[in-house]
Amino acid sequence: MRVVSDDEATRAACSFFLRHGTVDMNRLAAAMCVSRATLYRVTHGRDRLLGNVLWRLADRMLAEARRHRTRDGVDGAIEVTHRFTAQLLAAEPFRRFLTSEPEAAARILLTHAGGLTERVVTAQEEIFKEVGLDSAGPDLAYLYVRIIESALYAELVAGRSTDLGLAHRAARALLLNGT
Repeated sequence: MRVVSDDEATRAACSFFLRHGTVDMNRLAAAMCVSRATLYRVTHGRDRLLGNVLWRLADRMLAEARRHRTRDGVDGAIEVTHRFTAQLLAAEPFRRFLTSEPEAAARILLTHAGGLTERVVTAQEEIFKEVGLDSAGPDLAYLYVRIIESALYAELVAGRSTDLGLAHRAARALLLNGT
């Protein structure tokens, strides 16, 4: 039996996700020439693996949005968020995942199961520092992320259409009042 690392499984799952908009553990295990049991043991389950995949892809988009930032302060934070959310919503595999697996998407994106919230909040804290909002701590970053997520995933959470304009206005108000 072949030995596989968590990182190798995540890389393979990223490729699979980009092609299919999901991760099928049976097909991924076969493609990696490992048993399904090995894949589950190494990745600690599909939700965690999908969380790692979504984070790896989101982290790349966030890095690009951060590189293209032209402003500082509240405007800089909002600019990074706007660039990132536009990229995310334009990503066909991500949209396919949201549509085809809404329950799994909600669980992985919005609960502890996927491990994403902690990583996104940490990244948002870093962005706040980069743009000069040094007084914005983890609590403000958490609220900011949840405001954006509530609009980004409105269809999953409440059956409402996405309104990022509203989320950006609410996030701006939070930053103006909280920093």
